[in-house]
Amino acid sequence: MTAIGAQTRYGRSRPRHAALEYSTVREHEVGEVVWGLTRILLGFVFLWAFLDKLFGFGRSTPHGKAWVDGVSPTSAYLSGVDGSLASSFHRLVGHAWVDWLFMIGLAGIGLALILGIGMWIAAVTGTILLLLMWLSALPISSNPFVDDHVIYALVLLGLAFSGEGLRYGLGPWWRNLALVERLPWLK
Repeated sequence: MTAIGAQTRYGRSRPRHAALEYSTVREHEVGEVVWGLTRILLGFVFLWAFLDKLFGFGRSTPHGKAWVDGVSPTSAYLSGVDGSLASSFHRLVGHAWVDWLFMIGLAGIGLALILGIGMWIAAVTGTILLLLMWLSALPISSNPFVDDHVIYALVLLGLAFSGEGLRYGLGPWWRNLALVERLPWLK
């Protein structure tokens, strides 16, 4: 099957986006909105985890057990890991560099997704973080292989590779910055 091409400014033909080939323009626009909302809501998952661990709003982090209270944001989770790789993750408990990387990662990934900027960095770091959390849970009790961490990682990568939903946010402005055009990994 050959994709219908669109002309580039250099006269070469490049394949059109698959969604445009197999759907109407209206369906593609609805898909863009759905992927934009998915990106923003997934960003809120990361940003909320950051805020809850920072301030202890009483959701997953109890009041008085937050980072601002002097409690490690990773200690409760990493101490409770009992999977096949538990000893590796237990060694990370209490290290300030682990806490800082984790919290900066949660905040950065969340903000990048909500704003629609830095999608490559957010996708790579988010996938690494999610896959580490998946590894820490092995073997998974509810499913022999897949859990929400794997699904979220695939959604992150899909958003970054496809660019779907990025026009709803600061993505178009961000991608036109001179620095981002010179360093495409910042897109």
